[in-house]
Amino acid sequence: MSLFDWFANRRKETALAPMQPEREIADGLWTKCEACGVMIYSKDLHSHQLVCPECGHHHRVSSSERIQQLIDPHTWRPLDENLVSCDPLQFKDRKPYSDRLREYQEKTGLKDAVQTGLGQLEGLPVALGVMDFAFMGGSMGSVVGEKITRLIERATWEHIPLVIVCASGGARMQEGMLSLMQMAKTAAALERHRSAGLLYIPVLTHPTAGGVTASFAMLGDIIIAEPKATIAFAGRRVIEQTLREKLPDDFQTAEFVQKCGFVDVIVPRTQLKSTLAQLIRLHQPVASQVSSTLLPKSFPLMAMAEE
Repeated sequence: MSLFDWFANRRKETALAPMQPEREIADGLWTKCEACGVMIYSKDLHSHQLVCPECGHHHRVSSSERIQQLIDPHTWRPLDENLVSCDPLQFKDRKPYSDRLREYQEKTGLKDAVQTGLGQLEGLPVALGVMDFAFMGGSMGSVVGEKITRLIERATWEHIPLVIVCASGGARMQEGMLSLMQMAKTAAALERHRSAGLLYIPVLTHPTAGGVTASFAMLGDIIIAEPKATIAFAGRRVIEQTLREKLPDDFQTAEFVQKCGFVDVIVPRTQLKSTLAQLIRLHQPVASQVSSTLLPKSFPLMAMAEE
């Protein structure tokens, strides 16, 4: 090292001030918006129902938090909480299906990808189902289909409106044909609900795709979507390769789907509860006795067994 370099290094060392230790910030105290990159105080974000106050981006919501947002306090009565898949196909990919289920159950605290129950929404009785994308991408297997079908039948039996919040990547491949059968089962239950003159409102959140879109997500009397939610059946690349043409940039967004007539209204999450309550009040059915032909004869016994 030359004498010149030695003196230069000495000047650098004396010029530098002692480093101050960085303040530690507790994990989860701040959240970065996925859309605009703004740092938001997590408590403020949750008080705003996980909608960015700067750009309006709707962050993903768990099923439990969604229930708290929609249902009046102390009125929620869960249904079929202990239903679990029995792995009928003994499916195995990178790991056995049974191990994958156990992993997601421990991670999310849920038995499967949907929570169902009865409650009150601004004092109005309602049957509510909420899918959870955190559990295997909200995929619809036999348990999801069975819980939703039972919820629909319970709503028909009690003559109350039905709301299902959809968030799913589609059918669950680990259950094969048994998963696809849920599309027909839920659609048949919804037809009996419709024949009883009762209201059904699906709420399509990001993302809603595959077999869920092809069944109960699109069979509502009034179909609501959250802003900029992805709503699709097949993937974008699959469609482009099939049609051999470039699709619009906003293809499969809630706004594009609304223009095509598949969604009735786009409602921000902060206005969802009041909008649902208004729609339910406007469609209150005339009090009447539900026909016994609209439900399976075994349903009363099933309901008693669940209780």
